Amino acid sequence: MPKITLSRRRSGRPFRGAAVALSIGGMLGLAGCASPPPAPAFDLVIANGRVMDPESRLDAIRNVGVRDGKIAAISDTALEGTKVVDAAGHVVAPGFIDLHEHGQQEESYTMMVRDGVTSAFEIEVGTGDVAAWYEARAAGQIVNYGVAVGHIPARMKVLDDPGRGLLPAGVGGSGGATEAQMAEMEAILKQGLAKGAVAVGFGSAYTPGAPMAEFERMFRVAAAGNASAHIHMRGDITGLNETIAAAKAAGAALHIVHVNSVAGDELEQFLGAIQAARDAGQDVTTEAYPYGAGMTEIQSALFDDWKTWPDERFTLHQLVRTGERLTRASFAKARAEGGTIIIHGRSEAQTRAAIVSPLSMIASDGFIENGKGHPRTSGTFAKVLGTYVRDEQALGLMEALTRMTLMPAQRLERRVPMMSGKGRLKVGADADFTIFDPETVIDRATYEDATIPSAGIPYVIVGGELVVDGGRITNARPGRGIRAAVR
Repeated sequence: MPKITLSRRRSGRPFRGAAVALSIGGMLGLAGCASPPPAPAFDLVIANGRVMDPESRLDAIRNVGVRDGKIAAISDTALEGTKVVDAAGHVVAPGFIDLHEHGQQEESYTMMVRDGVTSAFEIEVGTGDVAAWYEARAAGQIVNYGVAVGHIPARMKVLDDPGRGLLPAGVGGSGGATEAQMAEMEAILKQGLAKGAVAVGFGSAYTPGAPMAEFERMFRVAAAGNASAHIHMRGDITGLNETIAAAKAAGAALHIVHVNSVAGDELEQFLGAIQAARDAGQDVTTEAYPYGAGMTEIQSALFDDWKTWPDERFTLHQLVRTGERLTRASFAKARAEGGTIIIHGRSEAQTRAAIVSPLSMIASDGFIENGKGHPRTSGTFAKVLGTYVRDEQALGLMEALTRMTLMPAQRLERRVPMMSGKGRLKVGADADFTIFDPETVIDRATYEDATIPSAGIPYVIVGGELVVDGGRITNARPGRGIRAAVR
C-alpha cells in the first residue's frame, strides 16, 4: 500500500507528520474530503539566532517570522516558513543604516551590502535634482537608498561652477554669492525638500567663499522643512562653535559628519562642544568611521593651499587610481588631472576615541568606482564589530549595534516616517536584517584594494528577501527609495 508523508519546514528542520497508510479504495473514498496541507505561516523564518534589538534591548535566542516584507513574529518556539535560514551561532540584528554613502550605484552597493548595510544615504553632498535621483534608481537596488538636497550642488548651479566630480570646487566653491543668488539657492533646497529629500547636505569645507551667514540662511530652509542639516564643516573648534551657533539661531537640527576626520587633534574638544550643545537642549549629532585615513577629490577646495605645504606633507597623500604615495611633483600632476586621493595621518588613538564615544553613529563616507576606492566602503561596520567590539572590547556589542541601526534611524525619522520601521527588530518593523558571526566578523579591504568584502556576514536580508546568501550576492533587488513625503 502507498504511504503519504506530510512534511513541512519548521525552523530549519523537517517536521514529520504521522505516516498515513490508505488503501486505494480508501483513497478514492476520501478523495472528496481530502485537503492539501496548510501553507507555512511565514514567507521566511530566521531560526535559532541570537536576536538583538537596540530599541527594546532584547538579546536572546529567538525565531523570527517574516511575512510580506515585515517582521510578523518573534518567538522562542519554532516557526514554520517557506524558506528557513538557520542562524544558530550568529547574531540577528536590524540591517545596518549608513547615513554617509556616496557610492549610490551597483558597484558600491555590492560591497556595502556584504558589510551588512541594508539602507544607504547620500546626505553630505546630496543632489540638486531629488526627483531625478530617485527616478534613476526606481527599478530596484540591492539595498534601500535615499538622498538629501545639497547646498554644494545648488551653489554650483547658481554660481555657474564648471566643476565635476564628487566634491568639486571652482567658481562656486570659492566665490561669494549675491542676495539674488542666495535666494536662488534657497529655492533649489526648498524644491528638493518638496520632492522628498531626507535631509539637507552641506560642505563648508568645500565652499570656502560661503560665509557663515549663508549657512545660517540655508539652515533655516532645513528647519522649515523639518529636516536635519548634515555638514562637512571647515576649520577648527572655533568653526564648530560657529556652526553650532548658526544652527541654533536657525532652529535647525545639526549633524556633524565624520567627526574623526574634521576634528583631527581637537577631537576631544569637538566631542565636548557637541555634548555641551546637547546638554543645553540643542539637537546636535555626529558620526565616525573606523579608519585613520580619509578620501576626497584632489581638485577640491580642501587643497587650494597645496603649494605652501612642506615636502613631507605630500607623502601623506595616496592616489587612489595608482596606489602611489605622492610627492610635490606628482601631486601637482594629479591635481591638474583630477581624481581621488586618500589622506593618511590620524592616529589609531584618535580613531578609537571617535568610535567609542557614545555620541558617534557609525557611517562610512565611502564609494567604489571602477574597482577603486577606500576600504571604508567595504569594511566600516565589520571593522567596528571585529576590531573594537570583539578584539579590543572597547565597545559593547549592543552599543555598537545601536550606533549602526537605531540612532541613524532616529536621526531621520522626524522628517521621514518610513525610518520608524528601520533600525529595530520588533513585530511590525521592516524585515531588514544583518546576520553575522560575532567570532569571525572582520573587515578585509585595504587601501590598495578596497574591493575585498568583509568576512563573517553570511546573510543580509532587505524587505524580507535574501540579498546576501551564504556570503554571495543574489539576484534579488528589493531595495526601494526611502523618502519624505512628496508635495
